[in-house]
Amino acid sequence: MASSIVRPLQAGIYAPIPTFFAPETEDLDLQTFASHIVRLANAGVRPLLSGSMGEAHHLSHAERVTLIKAARQALDEAGFTTLPIIAGTGAGSTRETVQLSVEAAEAGADYAIVIISGYFAGALAGNRKALKAFWAEVAEKSPIPIIIYNYPGASGGIDLDSDLITELATESPNIAGVKLTCGNVGKLTRITATVSDPSFASQHPRKNANAPFLVLGGFTDFILPSAFVDAHGAITGLANVAPHAVATLFEVSEKSKKDLSLLSEAQRLQGIIARADFTIAKTSIAGTKLLLEKLYGYGGNPRKPLPPIEKDAATAIWEHPHTVELVRLERELSGKL
Repeated sequence: MASSIVRPLQAGIYAPIPTFFAPETEDLDLQTFASHIVRLANAGVRPLLSGSMGEAHHLSHAERVTLIKAARQALDEAGFTTLPIIAGTGAGSTRETVQLSVEAAEAGADYAIVIISGYFAGALAGNRKALKAFWAEVAEKSPIPIIIYNYPGASGGIDLDSDLITELATESPNIAGVKLTCGNVGKLTRITATVSDPSFASQHPRKNANAPFLVLGGFTDFILPSAFVDAHGAITGLANVAPHAVATLFEVSEKSKKDLSLLSEAQRLQGIIARADFTIAKTSIAGTKLLLEKLYGYGGNPRKPLPPIEKDAATAIWEHPHTVELVRLERELSGKL
């Protein structure tokens, strides 16, 4: 249901929230889900629901709606009434993607993030016209602004180039950004050179004035260099594990553009976080849930057929020097040494 409360889309750190499940039934664990979102909000991290980390592919339409409503209620009750919710709405067809976007808006989502299905990647990957038409049509028909989700690993290798993304940014006023989980810093730089230019907003105004076009990385290992080309932060799974550390890295990186005395601290933080991101990302959803279990007492397993992390792998990731260093930093910054 549409709200009169304005929830702007702002630069910063967003976390793709895991979906938590009851151990025996695999039903949604809404209590854990809600408390996790509020914990991240208290650290300055905004939520993205039903993305790759949230196992969107394993969720029904009704479950996606339930998660949005639970997140909105939890944030409102915790005093975060102006914190926006981004919901993943990518599906197999353009038609269903639009349907999910409408349902997300009605449930209380403020923005949608859209990935293209990789099922027919053989036909789509080289068809620039079809790729452009997909996001353009979804943006036109969605009641809320959409963000392009470029993740070749989850879309059969489909990888949008900077020219196509820039064209969509200039031609589709209801597109509010892009998440680059391709990890291509050059692509990020080229897109940002267009959309962060002072003339872009006046020449290509957004349909929703509170939704400027943001260029967001999909990992934390290039937040500092992203800041110096005027990109806008990141949507990163690591922010679930170490929200204070990742949010602080973004803040110090932004401040260091005006105060170079902070650059060495930003570089130190970036090094710790980049190493941890590289290591932890290899363990995927199961590894992130394992670390949440270790650190905060909840996490559980992914929905089948995704397997839980193996015991040896769990021990290895928890004891890995990169993880240990990140945990130490997170505890220091959160005041929980």
